[in-house]
Amino acid sequence: MTGAVASSIGRIGPKLRHSPAVLSEHVKRELPMSYFGSSQRPAYWLFLLFSLFSASAVSAQMALSVSSVSFGSVQVGSSLIIPVAVTNTGKSSLTISQVAVSGKGFAFVGPTLPITLSPQQSAGLSVSFSPQTNGAITGSLTLSYSSSWGGHNTAHSSSTTVTLSGTGYTVTPTPGYLNAPPSLNLGTITVGSSQTQALTLSNSGGSSLTISSASVSGSGFKVSGLAFPYTLPAGASASLSVTFAPTTSGTDTATLALTSNASDPSVSVSLMGSATTTSGTLTVTPGSMSFGSVTIGTTQTQSGSLTASGASVTLSSASSSNSAFAIGNLTLPVTVAAGQVIPFTVSFAPKTSGSASATLSFFISTSSSASETASGSGSTIQHTVDLSWNASTSTSIAGYNVYRSTSAVGPYSKINSSLDPSMSYSDSTVQSGQAYYYATTAVDSAGAESSYSNQVQVVVPFP
Repeated sequence: MTGAVASSIGRIGPKLRHSPAVLSEHVKRELPMSYFGSSQRPAYWLFLLFSLFSASAVSAQMALSVSSVSFGSVQVGSSLIIPVAVTNTGKSSLTISQVAVSGKGFAFVGPTLPITLSPQQSAGLSVSFSPQTNGAITGSLTLSYSSSWGGHNTAHSSSTTVTLSGTGYTVTPTPGYLNAPPSLNLGTITVGSSQTQALTLSNSGGSSLTISSASVSGSGFKVSGLAFPYTLPAGASASLSVTFAPTTSGTDTATLALTSNASDPSVSVSLMGSATTTSGTLTVTPGSMSFGSVTIGTTQTQSGSLTASGASVTLSSASSSNSAFAIGNLTLPVTVAAGQVIPFTVSFAPKTSGSASATLSFFISTSSSASETASGSGSTIQHTVDLSWNASTSTSIAGYNVYRSTSAVGPYSKINSSLDPSMSYSDSTVQSGQAYYYATTAVDSAGAESSYSNQVQVVVPFP
């Protein structure tokens, strides 16, 4: 029976606005009085069914599609923003005027409202989740919107609500873990001198750790550089200076003990060094450097090394006898332990053309030195001047001559070996940084030559 009533209303609905009396009679035929039990029932059902029909029309004109949003797991203290897709699935344009968010940690972050969506148009609404506690959290997102259609452009409003969900979690950091090299060799030095090297300590754990002390058992060694207790953050490193200052010749050993509140509370480093009464010497490698031809204005670099033998030496200074050759990559003064190799660089930057050389000297604290030689030559880029001119208006021209001078007033010298039948010439015999003046003449078939053309000045770049 319900299907029949709905079908009847669907067919006669348009008549309701024009002829209620006829409409009422038609409904009575579809729904007999004996069924409803009262003469008032047909009019009541007609009103109810028409209200349902009107609500369906509103739903078709104005509809908004929004999906529920799950943020998944988000670490407590952090934030995650997700764009929420909103689509106008109705037949009329609608305007979203307000967005309300409920639930701890959820918030609407944009865009600025109101926004208007045409039919089938979509927009993204950004919602953030910033959990402050562990566990599952739920909330809601409510959108209020409106649209206008029908007679007199009647305004209609509605709202829709979707669920927001997410889970907050915390990460328990791992304890601090102290890393240090298992051993440190300070090389061979002269009795009465000292050698210092850096010992790198690092924390590979997930939490800060505190080093409470660093103690050395054994003679000839001491540590410095850090004030204890010293806090080392997670992922950070620090340098502890270890100094070897022997008083007698021979090999010395010691143990450096580091105490901390890390998961490895005791860390040990073996220390070793040798002492001799023999003075150390310094050797430079290679004995000479050749840079070949280098274009003026550019720089070429080569590498060398310094090695101490016999005992440690202190490199106090280094010098070059020619400023075109520069020593680099050395921080002076520096102590070089016996057997230790220290790298350095030499750069050649010629400022003039031609051969150049230098003596590179490295001085140690005993007033002795080591040296090597360096050589190279400066060269310029080969430039070419391209000339062109208009044809002579005279008849029977056999060709042209090109003249050049280094002065505006001459004298000019012919630079082409034979008559140039064309109206262009390339001069590749120029020098960098020089100014030249050019002129041309025309020669006819009888060998008669014209006077100089207009003068052209060209300045060749340097280098």
